[in-house]
Order: sequence, then C-alpha cells, then structure tokens
Amino acid sequence: MRRELLTRIQADRDLHRFLREQPKWYRTLSRDPETFTEFQRSAKQYYKKTFPDRIRKLSEGAQMASFMFNMLQSLQNEQE
Repeated sequence: MRRELLTRIQADRDLHRFLREQPKWYRTLSRDPETFTEFQRSAKQYYKKTFPDRIRKLSEGAQMASFMFNMLQSLQNEQE
C-alpha cells in the first residue's frame, strides 16, 4: 500500500481500526488507491458517523429529553 495512504489511515483511529476489522480493504487499497474515498465512506457507515446517523442520534436524544421533562412535569402536577 502507498505510504501516503498508510499515513492518512494511521492518523485517523477509526479508519485504522476499520482496516484491521475489514482486511479486504487493505487488498483493495493496495491494488487501487483511488478507492480511498469509498473506503472512508464505508468506515463512516460502519461506525454510524454519517450525517443522517448523527441527525438520528440527535433526534433520539431530544426525544428522550422531552420525555424526561414531561415525566418530571407530571410528577410535579401529581404532588400539587
């Protein structure tokens, strides 16, 4: 594999871990270094770090906070 690709992969812990877990990418990148962007995309999907995944996680957090707030309000109303 090309040295600059290895350097970029080692600089990003998620990419490095993904490469160790998915050794087929090592062979793919060695043969065709132009697939690096596809490799990055696959790693983001694998670790659920894509934009839609982050929005979904944020939405779930907001729903949980809203649920907790509603629970606290209902408990306060019952005590009054």
